[in-house]
Amino acid sequence: MLYITLFFNAFVSATLLPSSSEVVLATMISQAKANLWLLWLAATSGNVLGSCVNYWLGTHVLRFKHKKWFPVSEQGIVKAQSQFKKYGVYSLLFAWLPIIGDPLTVIGGIFKVRFSVFLLLVTLGKGVRYLVVIALAIGLDKII
Repeated sequence: MLYITLFFNAFVSATLLPSSSEVVLATMISQAKANLWLLWLAATSGNVLGSCVNYWLGTHVLRFKHKKWFPVSEQGIVKAQSQFKKYGVYSLLFAWLPIIGDPLTVIGGIFKVRFSVFLLLVTLGKGVRYLVVIALAIGLDKII
């Protein structure tokens, strides 16, 4: 149950909904005798799957760009495309960053990044992030 809870928390954290899977992961490490690799796998796979949902949404979102309620102007779309072209597909390695990471995964879908490339880059970035969180949580746990 521990791993499933972490998976779903990490999934929600990767969508545009607010959540903090790093705090949940660190708390689970400090309070439970759990397999660190399974915690890493649950967090990484949940978070990557959430990013895949964002990618999928991105592939469909522009069909609504002429609606009054659409949250991004035509200028905003052009600016995002320009920035994405400037920094390239490798900017998806930073999909783990707060605030800009989730929109990056949507932009990856909007601009039709090849899904295999998207998946590889996002998984690398998010997997490394959770390894760092685990390393810090283990270190902090030993200090306390």
